[in-house]
Amino acid sequence: MKLSVGGSLKLAFRPWVEGLENIPAEGPAILASNHLSFSDSFFLPAVLDRKVTFIAKAEYFTTPGVKGKLTAAFFKGVGQLPVDRSGARGAGEAAIKSGIEVLERGELFGIYPEGTRSPDGRLYRGKPGGLARVALATGAPVIPVAMIDTEKIQPPGKVMPKLMRPGIRIGKPLDFSRYHGMDNDRFILRSVTDEVMYEIMKLSGQEYVDIYATAAKRQLAEQAKAEAEAAKAAGKKH
Repeated sequence: MKLSVGGSLKLAFRPWVEGLENIPAEGPAILASNHLSFSDSFFLPAVLDRKVTFIAKAEYFTTPGVKGKLTAAFFKGVGQLPVDRSGARGAGEAAIKSGIEVLERGELFGIYPEGTRSPDGRLYRGKPGGLARVALATGAPVIPVAMIDTEKIQPPGKVMPKLMRPGIRIGKPLDFSRYHGMDNDRFILRSVTDEVMYEIMKLSGQEYVDIYATAAKRQLAEQAKAEAEAAKAAGKKH
């Protein structure tokens, strides 16, 4: 399934890639990427010879009906792993546990440190929990990755992608073994995350914004609501 999905994506979109030599031929590694589009989790695995596992909402795998089964088959085919977001600590702990299990099998684990897609194409502050904790718990190297122009192929809310060439830049592995066993130190977690985000910024050329993407999305939603209410009020006056 991965071969057929990956081959189809490469044939249709012809993504260009830089830095493939930075992906180890074997052994565990964490691929930490910026997140511009829903399609990021498909394009990156498509250009790699090795399997890379990303996490996805469990709902994508449990939706009933024909559409649900097709969606589940597609996500499994491109290496997505279902994570149950229920429970006291939600998706965060489930993602960390899943990531550690993938790496302990000697495989590649993909993660988006921003935690969600960028709302405007800029690079946002990385969340210190998932990426850094998985890296320090396993000792696996972190490979920064920059997705280029994928937001133009499939902007948020658009179902049908636009046929154009995305790009992928893969940086040199980062070694955080000096912090092994310090995954409960929040200052260390912050430092590791910021170092990775800096490398992603250099690779992607994105403008960096020192707030979380989730906060930026809330601000944009509030701004849009305020503008809509203002326009409605202005319409009533006329």
